[in-house]
Amino acid sequence: MNPDNKNTLNGAQAMVRMLEAHSVKHIFGLCGDTTLPFYDAMHLLDHDIKHVLTRDERSAAYMADGYSRVTGKPGVCEGPSGGGATYILPGLIESNESSYAVLGITTDISVASYGKYPLTEVDQNAMMAPLTKWNTVITQADHIPRMVRQAFRAMTTGRSGAVHLGLPYDVQYQPVAPDDIWADENHTNYPAYRVAPNPDAVEAAAAAMLSANKPIIVCGGGVVISGAEDELARLATRLDMPVATSISGQGSLAETHKQCLGVVGSNGGTDQTWALLAESDLVIFMGCRAGSTTTARWEAPKPGARVLHFDADPMVIGANYKTEVGVVGDLQLALRAVNSALDKAGQALQSYGGAASVAAAKKAKFDLFQVHANSDEKPIRPERVIDTMMQVLPNDATIVSDPGTSCPYFSAYYQLPQSGRHFITNRAHGALGYSLSASLGAWFGRPESKVVAMMGDGSFGFTAGELETVVRHNAPITYLVFSNSAFGWIKASQRDDCDKRYYNVDFQSVDHAAVASAYGVKAFRVEDPKALKQTLEQAVNHDGPTLVDIIAQPLEEANAPVRRWMG
Repeated sequence: MNPDNKNTLNGAQAMVRMLEAHSVKHIFGLCGDTTLPFYDAMHLLDHDIKHVLTRDERSAAYMADGYSRVTGKPGVCEGPSGGGATYILPGLIESNESSYAVLGITTDISVASYGKYPLTEVDQNAMMAPLTKWNTVITQADHIPRMVRQAFRAMTTGRSGAVHLGLPYDVQYQPVAPDDIWADENHTNYPAYRVAPNPDAVEAAAAAMLSANKPIIVCGGGVVISGAEDELARLATRLDMPVATSISGQGSLAETHKQCLGVVGSNGGTDQTWALLAESDLVIFMGCRAGSTTTARWEAPKPGARVLHFDADPMVIGANYKTEVGVVGDLQLALRAVNSALDKAGQALQSYGGAASVAAAKKAKFDLFQVHANSDEKPIRPERVIDTMMQVLPNDATIVSDPGTSCPYFSAYYQLPQSGRHFITNRAHGALGYSLSASLGAWFGRPESKVVAMMGDGSFGFTAGELETVVRHNAPITYLVFSNSAFGWIKASQRDDCDKRYYNVDFQSVDHAAVASAYGVKAFRVEDPKALKQTLEQAVNHDGPTLVDIIAQPLEEANAPVRRWMG
């Protein structure tokens, strides 16, 4: 078919036009045999979609995830049949469970070949169905427009998440009517079609807040996804309540805000922040599932504490705690409604002393932190790295971390100076190799922000090949590798849980700076803590991709802010 003839479209061309209609600007993906028609359509049609060729389908999904998190727009990734479909799945699971809108498109063998044992056959529909919010394999080309619309509708409404479209090879060549190419512009961003809470629930929640003695707000990722930061700040300030967060909830308030206590729980929490949660008589979960990490495996709230729960997903209300009031709805609308209810109650509202409690807890925490942050010990202490980052990075930096060594230190001690999504990590499923790829997606989505990605050396080995992708696009991302020649999280766990019986967690030392240099990255290696600041400044200010290989203290020897390893 002639791509210039507006009266004719094949299935692959219709897919491109439908993505274009939904304002898609970037697609991250990897080519394969079943993708030939789609790539040909991308090549021949006139559009403004940039396709980013990756070196691994997992990376494509992580890039789409990072892009979605910083833009509030659906991220799009694609891959071929067989291995491509299985490789793209880990990223879709992460996005779905973390409530970020990502569309995964996997091309497939021809429908005409189903059941004939062709190469790369896999039941994509069955594989994707339990792990995505919505999923279908398209079996007729004229279904493409409405299935794409349904995918964007599912991604962006209610609790946002990941969806999957399978696009068989022969369907890509079948005709599609051009007049069915259209989109609802509301589904080009999320949350779309926000749902307001029940007014009675709002009134009851406001009354409960005013009846407490020591309340605390605990925010998850839902506050930032909804864009409810300003309403949260207004509520916390007017009632002088402390605001704690999960790791995913970082950015709900600027961490320099007087009401912001910081991260609580078993990862990134400290004794000082935990005490305020444990002592509270009213815990207000906002956009937070109250899962195992934030509550230290449900150690707090304590029995007898009252619980309020705000969330866009009614399934999380009361899942782990008896809830006095559940407020179901978009967090921005819900918090605005609570503030309106408090306005009606008048201005003579009690203060709960949150700012003073937060200041005391943070002083105690950072007094201990500075002892290690100022240490000249070798290998370099992770606290020294975090402290140096705070001195070097601009206020609007976007920082991405793998879930290993760097994450608990960053979450406990780095003070994000702005609210919003400036810290990204994959907290739902915690796969290694995330940050190297997701950071590139974040840079494409927010190129004006300095992007820094942190990882352990175990994580580096998962997706090092994507350094070629980064160099190809000359993305000025700075990578920080915490090198200690071990899968540190597991080794530290073997120290505590297995009486130091270390087994199969160590690997050989790698010169990561040399590896990065071979890809064309400007790379540095740091062993002396006194050289760390100057090196980070050079890396951050360079106008292309950089990597700093930091010889860091092993986790099993460290004072990591992980609750089960402390005290």
